[in-house]
Amino acid sequence: MSTTICQVMGFIVSSLGVAGCVVSTAMDMWSTQDLYDNLVTAVFQYQGLWRSCVRQSSGFTECRPYFTILGLPAMFQAVRALMIVGIVLGILGLLVCIFALKCVRIGSMEDSAKANMTLTSGIMFIVAGLCAITGVSVFANMLVTNFWMSTTNMYQGMQNVQNRYTFGSALFVGWVAGGLTLVGGIMMCLACRGLIPEESRYKAVSYNASGRNISYRTGPYKVGSGYEPETKTRKGAGYEEAARSEDGRRSYPSKYDYV
Repeated sequence: MSTTICQVMGFIVSSLGVAGCVVSTAMDMWSTQDLYDNLVTAVFQYQGLWRSCVRQSSGFTECRPYFTILGLPAMFQAVRALMIVGIVLGILGLLVCIFALKCVRIGSMEDSAKANMTLTSGIMFIVAGLCAITGVSVFANMLVTNFWMSTTNMYQGMQNVQNRYTFGSALFVGWVAGGLTLVGGIMMCLACRGLIPEESRYKAVSYNASGRNISYRTGPYKVGSGYEPETKTRKGAGYEEAARSEDGRRSYPSKYDYV
């Protein structure tokens, strides 16, 4: 029962994380204009991974997509690639995780196959979370560097105005989403251990003797003269009766005659 709960919780947490990565990637507020010590506040600028926007004090907002790919900085393109890879791996992990759920029965799928699928989806979630966290952190490092240098070289040849940019809301969404995806992947890997069948099970086998149990008793050692008749030491199918004495009477062996 605990394995199923851990697996379902990992699926839910990972789903929230992947959805957050998609929302963060699509948001435009990755970097927002720093209005501190800025005399002109009638225009507010913010930028995303796919376009830059300008919002006026009247409420009118105009966004312009990036019409170039090669003209963008290499780190900027790396952030895009990391976020896309994280989203793709997260979606694939969700598809695999749906079929790996213990509460979902598909044909005659064994628990070992579900365990392998659960581990695969967990690894995908972990890699997707690391990609999202790395992408957001790289972009944040770029903002910090450009902020202290008081320049806006996020892309070249599109804007010449010297502005300072700070963290946008999309960065915080990306950090939280990457963390949720990473935690969900860890939970799926933990749930995999409960689905692995125990291959080394040793069954206790009781061995019973075919014959009757013989109890050995210790007693005083009897010294014979060498002329006594030899008696049987074990009873069996061919057991012969005790030898008769000369007078015709049957003599029974004592308890010390048996070894």
